[in-house]
Amino acid sequence: MKLKKPLKERQIEALIGNIGKWNRYMAWCQRKHRYFKADLSGADLSGANLIRANLSGADLSEANLIRANLSGADLSWADLRWTNLSGADLSRADLRWANLSGANLNRADLSEANLIRANLSGADLSWADLRWANLSGADLSWADLSEANLSGANLSGANLSGTDLRWANLS
Repeated sequence: MKLKKPLKERQIEALIGNIGKWNRYMAWCQRKHRYFKADLSGADLSGANLIRANLSGADLSEANLIRANLSGADLSWADLRWTNLSGADLSRADLRWANLSGANLNRADLSEANLIRANLSGADLSWADLRWANLSGADLSWADLSEANLSGANLSGANLSGTDLRWANLS
């Protein structure tokens, strides 16, 4: 008797296998079930090619996304608490209202990313590239932005209480 794989395992295989199919699947699920959220918590997606993936509202908490390519991905409203995104490419990604509290974004590329109202409290953004990123209204309290490049970034209304900005480029 052949047993079905758990849903989370099937979702991970679908995501890695074909982004176009994954995006159609997500669109269908979200039409059918308005509050559908993919559960990818704790998944090992290190080095995965997830360019322009629709991960809106997905639970990626505690996932391993080291050096993953998420350029142009939709991660709005996603749960990325304690996720390891070290060295990941998140350039031009949509991270509006995403929860990245405690996430490791060390040396991540977040250039031109949309981080409006994102929760980055306690996140490690040391050496991150945030050039031209939109961080308006973001919570950066107690985040580590040491050596980060924030050149041209929009920080209007951002909460910077307790944030480490040592040697950060704010020009």
